[in-house]
Amino acid sequence: MREYLLTPEEAAALDAPGSKDAAVLVPLMRDPLTAVFTERRADLRRHAGEISFPGGRQDHPDEDLRATALREAEEEIGLSPARVELVGALPPVGTFVTGYRIHPFVGLIERGQAWRRQATEVEQIFEFTLDELVEGHEMRRLIRKGVPIKTPTYTVAGHLVWGATARIVQSLLERLAPMI
Repeated sequence: MREYLLTPEEAAALDAPGSKDAAVLVPLMRDPLTAVFTERRADLRRHAGEISFPGGRQDHPDEDLRATALREAEEEIGLSPARVELVGALPPVGTFVTGYRIHPFVGLIERGQAWRRQATEVEQIFEFTLDELVEGHEMRRLIRKGVPIKTPTYTVAGHLVWGATARIVQSLLERLAPMI
């Protein structure tokens, strides 16, 4: 899998729109390849009700973004950093409305995790196979906060992945296509 992904250093050299750095973990399980997502609570101020990867902004400017992604995954879904094998990164993605530059890191995890969602932030935790994501792909024009956005979307079991998370999924699927 590593040969299809960027190294964290290669990804860090790429630019994306945004003025605030954030990081997400793309937790993947094998056989079949399955990604773990969160659905954010509907009453949150930012990105309410959206499906995303576990992650968030840096606590301080010297925090390594890999550490940010692992810390946030532990806080949001109870995934211990010791249970994650970081295998690579994806190109950073910008958010247009909130101004974040998101750095995605891909980590392999074992199946059968006992998820512990952070109740103040996470409504649900989902496991979607990459095949399900491929099947649910559609390019759509969505209106968000009055702004039209043309974005890849992925619908799995009625759950819509769109925006920055969908662009991360698109990059993941393109890079891992030989394995899917």
